[in-house]
Amino acid sequence: MCGIKKKILLAAIFFAVGTSYCFKSAMTGPDWQLWTNKCLMQSYDSSADPKLKKFEFSVTTDAFIRLRKTYAKGKEEYYSFNLHQLNDLDYVGNTAVGTLQLRTIADDIIVQTRNDRKGDVDSMTTVLNIPVKNMEPERLDSLKEALNYFKSKGL
Repeated sequence: MCGIKKKILLAAIFFAVGTSYCFKSAMTGPDWQLWTNKCLMQSYDSSADPKLKKFEFSVTTDAFIRLRKTYAKGKEEYYSFNLHQLNDLDYVGNTAVGTLQLRTIADDIIVQTRNDRKGDVDSMTTVLNIPVKNMEPERLDSLKEALNYFKSKGL
């Protein structure tokens, strides 16, 4: 019975930590990854693009951030870069709605477009603009901390 109580207590603590966006220094890589993916998926403002059918966000354990957008007519946009290349993170907007800007020093962000009427395009850029909603200052600070955790991991 004691083991069950301990698990419930640990689950409650993990939930409280994740909900309040406060971190303890003992968070592991999987903890950071879980929280970062959850934060990005919950914060992404898909209403900013009415033609968007589906989106997938992920941060991998090897410090890659990936965003795939699929539109109603089949067009896909794919963005990817290694967080070791992250130079700066800016936020433009208010707590209700805004844009998270991930910047690299050089053209390190891969941009691929598929099934577009204008043709498939592969290019590189230095800024990934992410429309977000409900970005409280504490959540933004925690997201910066999480991305910096992945950035600082050794290659």
